[in-house]
Amino acid sequence: MTEHERTDVNIRAILGFALGLMVAAVFIHFLVWILFDYFASREAVKTRPEYPLAVGIERRVPPEPRLQSNPRADLRSLREQETATLTSYGWVDRNAGTVRIPIDQAMKLTLERGLPARKQ
Repeated sequence: MTEHERTDVNIRAILGFALGLMVAAVFIHFLVWILFDYFASREAVKTRPEYPLAVGIERRVPPEPRLQSNPRADLRSLREQETATLTSYGWVDRNAGTVRIPIDQAMKLTLERGLPARKQ
């Protein structure tokens, strides 16, 4: 009958080492948890310093140009302004007598009058 060597491996030592490793891991986790709790309580006590120049200012707005807060609405209002300009009558320069006419009317007039061409 074949048997294995009983003196090669010390099972009791291996199990003792594994148990000690687990106990050490639990102990280290507990210490780290206490340390983080201490740091959190220490940070909660701290207050932000008041800067003398910023005491009277509640909300400062950055200088122009600012970022768009709602670009879709901005684009929609721009398109509405462009459409209103293209479909209405109005003065471009009152002193020079230059007026603006709707784009449809301008295209009809261009078809009736034709485009200017060079003389041969």
